[in-house]
Amino acid sequence: MQASEATRLYFDQAADRLDLPESWRTMLLMPRREVQVQVSFERDHGPPHTVIGYRVQHDNSRGPMKGGLRYHPEVDLDEVRSLASLMTWKTAVVDLPYGGAKGGIAIDPKQLSVPELERMTRAFVDQIHDIVGPDVDIPAPDMGTDYRVMAWFRNQWEKYHGFNPAVITGKPVEEYGARGREEATGRGVGIVTLKLLKRLGRKPEATRVAIQGFGNVGTHTAKFLHEAEISVVAISDLSGAYHNARGLNVPDLLHYKLAQPSGLLTDYQGADKIPAQELLEMDVDVLIPAALGNQITAENAGRVQAPIIIEAANGPVDPEADEILNRKGTIIVPDILANAGGVTVSYFEWVQNRQHYRWGLDRVRQELDRTMSGAFEDVWQLAQQEKVSLRTAAFMIAIKRVYRASQLSGTF
Repeated sequence: MQASEATRLYFDQAADRLDLPESWRTMLLMPRREVQVQVSFERDHGPPHTVIGYRVQHDNSRGPMKGGLRYHPEVDLDEVRSLASLMTWKTAVVDLPYGGAKGGIAIDPKQLSVPELERMTRAFVDQIHDIVGPDVDIPAPDMGTDYRVMAWFRNQWEKYHGFNPAVITGKPVEEYGARGREEATGRGVGIVTLKLLKRLGRKPEATRVAIQGFGNVGTHTAKFLHEAEISVVAISDLSGAYHNARGLNVPDLLHYKLAQPSGLLTDYQGADKIPAQELLEMDVDVLIPAALGNQITAENAGRVQAPIIIEAANGPVDPEADEILNRKGTIIVPDILANAGGVTVSYFEWVQNRQHYRWGLDRVRQELDRTMSGAFEDVWQLAQQEKVSLRTAAFMIAIKRVYRASQLSGTF
C-alpha cells in the first residue's frame, strides 16, 4: 500500500464518523500545489549532477503551510504528498495555526561532501524560493537534513527576499533558532507516553520500554524517559539492537554514541546484542518505533507483544497491522499526535522570529508540555466518548478543525 493510500484510509475512517460529505473529502485531501523541480549542482570532481526535488503544499486554511525537508534516496512524489497531508492533520490536532506541506530531494546525503550538500541545497532554494516564505510555507529539518542545511536554506532565500529568519525553522540557535528544538520531537514523545501511562494507571518506575531507532528522536525520547524513572530495556540502531532486562544505562549509551565517528552503537558492551527485528516483538510494556515507516506490518503484527505503541516515526505501523493490533486491544498513539513536538517547537521558533524576541529553554519546555498535554487530553477524551481508537479520534479532531476553518474562510 502506498503512503498516500494509507493516509486516505485513516482519513476516511475518521470522516465516516463525522459524516463528512464526499465533496469536502476530495477538497480536504487534494494538495493545493505540487511542485517538482530539477536541481543541478557541481560535484567536487566530475560533471554536474542533477536530482529531482519536490515541494507539496497541502492546505493553508488554518495558516501558513509547514513541513519538513528530507534528503533520502527513496523520496518520491507519493511519499511527499502523503507526508504533506499528515502535516495538515498533525498541526491541526495540536491546534497550531498552520497547514501542511512537505519537501524533499531523492538523494543519499551520505554520498555527498559537505560542499556538495551545500551547493545542492542552494540550488534547490533557487528553484522554489518564490513559493515558500514566512507567511506562505515554512520548511524545517527532516530525515537527512539538519540545522546546518536550514542555515544554508535561509541564507540563500534571503538573497532573493531580504532578511527574514522566520522563513525556515530548525535553524542553529546562533542563527535565530529556538532553544530546545533539537530535543523537541523526542521530548514530545516522552510527554505523551507519560500522559498515557497516567491515564492507564501504570507507574512509570514499573514500566519497561523498547525504542527502535537511536537517532535524534530516539535518543531524546530515551533520555526523557530515563529521567522520568522509566526503564528503557532495549534500543536499536543500524548496527543492531541492544537489550538489558534490568534497564539500559541511557547516559552511558548517549556518551558512547557521541564518542563514535559513525554515531552508531557498534561494539557497545553494556548490553546484550540481539537481532534488530526481535526488538519489535519483545515482551515490554511500551514499544516506541522511532526509525522508519512500515516497520510493523501484517507479517509481524501478530508477534508484537507490547500492549502500548507510541508512533515516534512517521507511519511505522501500516494500516493492515493497525487493524490487527486494534483487534488485539493494543493502544496506539498515532504519529500525528505522538511526534508533533517537533512542529510545535518549530512554531515557537517562528513566533520568536516574528516577534524578534527570544524565549529561554524553560519557557520552550513549559509551552511544549502544555501543548502536547492538551492535545493528548483532547484525543483521549474523544476516543473514550466515541469508542474509537486514538488514531481515529486524532484524525476526527484534525479534520473537524480544518473543515471548520475552510467553511469560515469561504474556501468552498
